[in-house]
Order: sequence, then structure tokens, then C-alpha cells
Amino acid sequence: MKILAPSILSADFTNLSQQIRLVEIAGADWIHCDIMDGHFVPNITFGPFIVEAVNRITNLPLDVHLMIESPELYINDFIQAGADYITVHVEEVIHLNRLINQIKELGAKAGVVINPSTPVQSIKDIAEYIDLLLIMTVNPGFGGQKFIPNSIRRIHEAVELREKFRAKFLIEVDGGINNQNIRTLADAGVDVFVAGASIFKADNISAATTELKNIISSK
Repeated sequence: MKILAPSILSADFTNLSQQIRLVEIAGADWIHCDIMDGHFVPNITFGPFIVEAVNRITNLPLDVHLMIESPELYINDFIQAGADYITVHVEEVIHLNRLINQIKELGAKAGVVINPSTPVQSIKDIAEYIDLLLIMTVNPGFGGQKFIPNSIRRIHEAVELREKFRAKFLIEVDGGINNQNIRTLADAGVDVFVAGASIFKADNISAATTELKNIISSK
């Protein structure tokens, strides 16, 4: 099954409840929450309070991407707020195995994120223990960026690594995902597609969601 996860980073927060309802009705599978602290990335978004509010709005799984320093200090807060999946950056976490175990022990699915310049091989020693590998297809920090083309090669490397270690993690992509490249990404082996601006900045949010979902569902 291919999973579509609209990112509320690009949503209109003055009308967040309705916009989440629109993507939910149109076939979205997860809701993606981008957490930025202004330190690990040059932007600030929101924290557990908004995640908790989103959890009250929808029954869809919440995919929480922590682009923050010292994420281990906040894992419990985000899980209590309703996070079903939590992904942390390999570039930030020193004791990664310990943190992955902590996330799972607290009841959520655990994943890791790699930036565009971080080798896929950097996750080989954690591959058997994670539920999700998020490959950033733009440099993190801002929505609406253009897709980095060599991400396709990185996706193929992730598929090969998963097969080599007989791991079971889902491969997720985030950044510049739209109706022009999503089919290629699906063909490359992506399981989870984060889409922000291509959904929430569209003239018709529901139609944009349905179009992307139909494309990946045909794979």
C-alpha cells in the first residue's frame, strides 16, 4: 500500500480544521507534522500543543518529523500529544539506537531522517530496528522548495539496503512532491509520500489530494 501524508506546514492555520477534513475526505492516509525549532533548521513552526489539536481534529495517524535539537528531551511530549510515528534526524542524535528504543517503548513507531547530503549508508546499523526511513528530497527548513533530482538514486540505495538487511522499514520522501514526480518516486520504491504545497496551496485541496492518491494507488 502506498501512503499519502499531507504536510500541514503548508496549510492555512486560520482554517486548519477544515483543511485537514478536506484532505481526510479526499483520501489522505496520514497527516505529516513538521516540527522546527529555529536551531537545527532556520525556521520555527509548532510544538506538541498543535499536534494535540490536530489529533483532536482527525483520526488519521500523525507522522511527526522532529527537526529539532536534542529530540530525546521531547519524545514523551509528542507521543502524549498523539504522535503515531516519530522520525528523528541521524545528523542530530548521538545515541540513535537508544532513542529509537525509547520511542517504541513509549508506544509510537520510530523512524530516522536523512538530509540530502547524508549518505543512505549512514542508517545501515539501525535499519533492522526502525519502522520508517524519511529521505529528505529538499534541504529541510522551509516548505515549497524544488525537488532535488539525485534523490531518486538515494531511494534506490534505500531499497537495496532494506533488502540486504531484510529490514521492514517504510521508505518516505518529503520535499517538492507533486503530480509531476510522484509516479516516478512510486516506481523507485517509495512507500510514503509527504506533500505540502502541492496540496494545501492548490486551488482545490480535495482535488489535489485525490489526484496524488490516485496516482500512487495505481502502482
